[in-house]
Amino acid sequence: MHRRLAVLLVTAAVLLSTVSAQSGSVIRVATIGEPPSLDAMSTTADLTATITQHIFETLYAFGEAWDIVPLIAAELPQISDDGTVIDIPLRSGLTFHDGSELDSADVVASLQRWMDLSPRGRAVAESLVSLEAVDAENVRITLSEPFSPLLSYLAINTAAAIIIPEELAATRDPLNQYVGSGPFAFVEWQPDRYIRLQRFDGYVPRDEARNGYGGGRQAMVDEVRFVPVPDASTRLAGLLGGEYDFADNLNTEAYGQLSAASNVEADIVNPFAFPIMILNVAEGALTDVSTRRAAQAALDLEAMLIAGYGDPQFFALEGSYYPQGSQFYTDAGTEYYNNYDPQLAERLLAESGYDGAPFRILTSHQYEFLYRMSVVAAQNLEEAGFTVDLQTVEWATLVDRRSDPGAWEAYFTFGSFIPEPSAYSFLVGPGWGQWQPEEKVAILDAYNTTYDPAERVENWSRLQELLYTDVPVVKIGDSYSLTGRSASLNGYLAKPWPAFWNVEIE
Repeated sequence: MHRRLAVLLVTAAVLLSTVSAQSGSVIRVATIGEPPSLDAMSTTADLTATITQHIFETLYAFGEAWDIVPLIAAELPQISDDGTVIDIPLRSGLTFHDGSELDSADVVASLQRWMDLSPRGRAVAESLVSLEAVDAENVRITLSEPFSPLLSYLAINTAAAIIIPEELAATRDPLNQYVGSGPFAFVEWQPDRYIRLQRFDGYVPRDEARNGYGGGRQAMVDEVRFVPVPDASTRLAGLLGGEYDFADNLNTEAYGQLSAASNVEADIVNPFAFPIMILNVAEGALTDVSTRRAAQAALDLEAMLIAGYGDPQFFALEGSYYPQGSQFYTDAGTEYYNNYDPQLAERLLAESGYDGAPFRILTSHQYEFLYRMSVVAAQNLEEAGFTVDLQTVEWATLVDRRSDPGAWEAYFTFGSFIPEPSAYSFLVGPGWGQWQPEEKVAILDAYNTTYDPAERVENWSRLQELLYTDVPVVKIGDSYSLTGRSASLNGYLAKPWPAFWNVEIE
């Protein structure tokens, strides 16, 4: 059947089944707001990833131990001795939500689109020689030099290498049809009301047990409904009152209330993320490194973490981008971490020639912990002599505005835990802050072109030190997220990107 006709028929079937789906089992998820897009290739927004991972799938995924496991791929790839030829076998018998079969032509077209649109995809494309379908169930990627983060890039679900039908992958415009191969199919998006996903009965799960974001995925409910609820207290009240079955990113003060309630469960997600302040090095008040170092010295990171989380069980004052015991833990550069010194900041600012230009900080109430940290930061920076303009906007507005380097000096976000350092969005290419000095490029080139674990660790240590001395970002600390769920929700596993396959509701 022609794919476009199949799309129309499946869409009609989905709409006709809406009434029955609404009366079936539904998981109602209260999110922090509207996603900026449901085109999972085009944005690094975690909210987009949380929703779209149910619709779209990738070749690989992260397992429980944050190792790489196959998802659409049949198994891990065969990699040539010189690291430049990667052969990926595909699972057979998979179908998209429009009823068409998934094959290597879809994979090739999807990866080509990803390499055009995603910052991680563009990083891969820099060394791409060829991308080809060997046959219907095998894809070959040939590179001019080794690229050791490739599998992690293919696994991560932000700016993701999702596999979509070849016809949809042909466009470089934002997707307006959301046809994937995941356990849930897109039904409708009612702005400011909900995004509805329905169980895809044609889904073919892997044979293995669930393994992190990989393994066997099963749609156990008829529908998952994502409801934008920007106010954290409203998310909490709705969860306690039974209006929602899951509430994401709750204020840490709610932990006691959740723990005392008999109808809900509280989850602390660890590892989760590190809150971070991204600085604009391309335009505006922070183009001079001395000015950025003044800002770094002005910030009381401990006070910011206390303001953001309150309860110490939800944060750690940690300068390393990776926790102790992990492969990439290092103290390189951390002598500059949390050196709160208002006098030094004032002196550095005076020496930098700062002329009082506005220090525009983008923040949002939708991540209340980020907002509260940004208020402390604004006070610290004003005390050091900066002219601060704290701009509180909707999260979708912040994500849109950060693409204009003339509109801001800094914004607050958080980096969800990723086991591959070079996959962090502020390191892939210039990032939103336009940070791309020659030293960074050279270190990343050395890191990306070696598979030797010791060399990768050494290069990451050099890069972390550069983050502290050139100050394109300010890591505030480590954080652990609070989420709440109905006691009738069974099978849910607390993860940085909440997932609702293999989950049922009584």
